[in-house]
Amino acid sequence: MNATPGGISGAFAGALERCRTGIEGLDNILSGGFPKGNTVLVAGNVGTGKTTLSLEFLVRGAEVGEKGLFLSVTEASTRLVQNLSTFEFFRQELVKEGKIVFVDVPILYEKLGLNRDELTSDDIDVFVRTIESLAKETGATRVVVDSLTSILYRIRQPERVRDFVLKLSQVLNRSGCTSLLVSEIGQTPGPLSPHGVEEAIVDGVILLGNTRRQGDILRVLQVVKMRGTPHSRAQYVIELTPIGLLMAPHLKGGRSEER
Repeated sequence: MNATPGGISGAFAGALERCRTGIEGLDNILSGGFPKGNTVLVAGNVGTGKTTLSLEFLVRGAEVGEKGLFLSVTEASTRLVQNLSTFEFFRQELVKEGKIVFVDVPILYEKLGLNRDELTSDDIDVFVRTIESLAKETGATRVVVDSLTSILYRIRQPERVRDFVLKLSQVLNRSGCTSLLVSEIGQTPGPLSPHGVEEAIVDGVILLGNTRRQGDILRVLQVVKMRGTPHSRAQYVIELTPIGLLMAPHLKGGRSEER
């Protein structure tokens, strides 16, 4: 029996239709990409590459005709596009032609009248329906929310957090979208999301972090969970380059300290 990269049996690789990320190393360890319709938590602390990975996911999709929607909560979309322009794989035409659409969530809050410090259950329903409408109007099949953490600062009750993440995942799946939800976490080991429930609801979790090795700090990636596909759980070193995210196995040996 042939094996796919990462030691995964090829017998299972084609079980579900795939949404290829376009990031070669990541697609390899996922047996061809995310199962289509999955909602994936991209968790990590500051500077580990969460936003860059998510943006490349949209760009690679747009290159093959899959429209993308980026919901930006903390950073103005104009700034995001400006930063994205430093990468060689990005073309401004993708935005100009509507193949990738950026939406500033704070502006969305204003339009919807959701300027309260804490969102009610009714507010959550309105917000989720609006995201579903945006996905349908733009024709998006790939969605990024950056960051889920910033939205959840305004949904403080655990039961409402669970309700929001569950409803959001359901409407995105119903809309035919494969989605990445960015989660900001601390450097010390612990939950993969601020409330510790988000990772249980989503279909997949990709953990990004830093490892100190022989005086250098390396960015690392690990697929912790992915429903619908066998996958490697090994840790990989990643590098953010002008041509995109590159991955290599994290070779053990020498002194290594995870952060």
